[in-house]
Amino acid sequence: MSHLPRLNKVLNIVAKYRLDEFLKGQRGYRRLCLILLPYRAVRLFSRHEQDNKNRRLRKAMEELGPIYIKFGQLLSTRRDFIDIDLADELQSLQDNVPPFSSPTIDSIIETSLGRSVDSVFSELERTPFASASVAQVHRATLLNNDEVVVKVIRPGIDKTVAADLKLLKWLARQIESRTDIGKRLRPIEVVNDYQKIIFDELDLQSEAANTSQLKRNFENSAVLYVPKIYWDFSTKDMLVMERIHGIPVADIDALAAQETDFKKLAETGLEIFFTQVFEHNFFHADMHPGNIFVSKENPQNPQYIAIDCAIIGSLTADDQEYLAKNLLAIFKRDYRKVAELHVACGWVPRHTKIHEFESAIRSVCEPIFEKPLKDISFGQLLVQLFRTAGRFDMEVQPSLVLLQKTLLNVEGLGRQLYPELDLWQTALPYLENWNAKRLNPFKLLSRIQENIPNWIDQLPQLPQLLIDAATQSSQLSEINEALRQQQAASAKQMERQSRRSRNAGIFALIAAAVTIIPGFNDGIANVPVITLGLGVLAVYLLCFRR
Repeated sequence: MSHLPRLNKVLNIVAKYRLDEFLKGQRGYRRLCLILLPYRAVRLFSRHEQDNKNRRLRKAMEELGPIYIKFGQLLSTRRDFIDIDLADELQSLQDNVPPFSSPTIDSIIETSLGRSVDSVFSELERTPFASASVAQVHRATLLNNDEVVVKVIRPGIDKTVAADLKLLKWLARQIESRTDIGKRLRPIEVVNDYQKIIFDELDLQSEAANTSQLKRNFENSAVLYVPKIYWDFSTKDMLVMERIHGIPVADIDALAAQETDFKKLAETGLEIFFTQVFEHNFFHADMHPGNIFVSKENPQNPQYIAIDCAIIGSLTADDQEYLAKNLLAIFKRDYRKVAELHVACGWVPRHTKIHEFESAIRSVCEPIFEKPLKDISFGQLLVQLFRTAGRFDMEVQPSLVLLQKTLLNVEGLGRQLYPELDLWQTALPYLENWNAKRLNPFKLLSRIQENIPNWIDQLPQLPQLLIDAATQSSQLSEINEALRQQQAASAKQMERQSRRSRNAGIFALIAAAVTIIPGFNDGIANVPVITLGLGVLAVYLLCFRR
């Protein structure tokens, strides 16, 4: 019952923007209309009526606040089951909000660090230069003259997030249990993943750790720079980071003015993405233009600058290998391999007919491959493949949602910088090289060498482990033999009882015939008593003595 006040506000906004239209013709539509009737009674006409339903959903999420805005952004990456127009509308969600003034930035710093502002900073701008739904950022200068930015969490946002997540989970349970699409979408699992993401954003110490790790991964790199974290002045609610001086990647005019090599810039972005996913298995999963800058140095060999590492993605070893093999198979138009991989990895049920699934994949891919490679969107191709797989009961894989979102962002950004970008030409050699490294005998030998210390540590325990295994094996064999004998005896007993029941039924039928049928009685009357007795005895032995 604790989420009822928030639910009341949500229903009011649903009625205001007539979001019930999304369920028109679906199961539960009439019930929702009945629930919304009181809210609609006080709202005979809304100025939003003229907007299309996709725009109304986007405006509703903006009004509901940061949790729903970010959830809408995450939902926009699920283009495999929502309309493209709706996905585009949700992709444009903005979370810029007015800055907060209370408590003051000075009091937040003093509470977080337990010291005065003057003991840390020589300069501090009290007015933030950027404000978002979860945090805002101030410029500052440390006492050693290092230029930094100070990021602080919006006060009270954790309680709002907790209340909204509780309501989202309740709604997810209703959708999953009461709708057909809910079983495939697995909204409960999606919301649980989203909960981890949003709470990571509320923990600035986690963001700082992610930033430091990403910086180590690209230490001394010519393609990506990650700013320094000042750990002495960073806490869960406050982060102090090196101030960067770059050009926003979306500022095409400024990049052109310094004669940036756009082709090199776009291809470098793709290389960074594949490096993070397949080599480091640690990728920046929020690579929208607001978080990416371009260094002003060496525009002919441009270097990216990445900030805001709150959302980081990684894959299991199986997912990583599956993804690479699928990409290679798609590049080579080996649709049979794509279908087999989907089944082998459990994305579609084991009983799926490979030839039917292969045919469906071919019907999606072949028309696309007839276009020039530069006109093919790899991200959109994956989306269409997932949609096709949905017809074969493919379930949502939440572990890859962030990856899909990042790929769409990276490809979209690359084509914005250089419309002639050929992702296939850039990605295929990288994937082939990754696969060759994976199968290289020296790489396999290296992995064996890495495990040798663990094997040596376990070597003294090996004799006892073997003895325990042999003892357990012997005990299991005895148990299995006893169970087998018991099952055989039970089966024999059941068979005996079944035969007795069956024969008893036959005997009962004969007795009934003797008693009831006159002609049969007349025939028996002419049979000698001894012969009749022997016959009855034989029937008895046949029926009851086996």
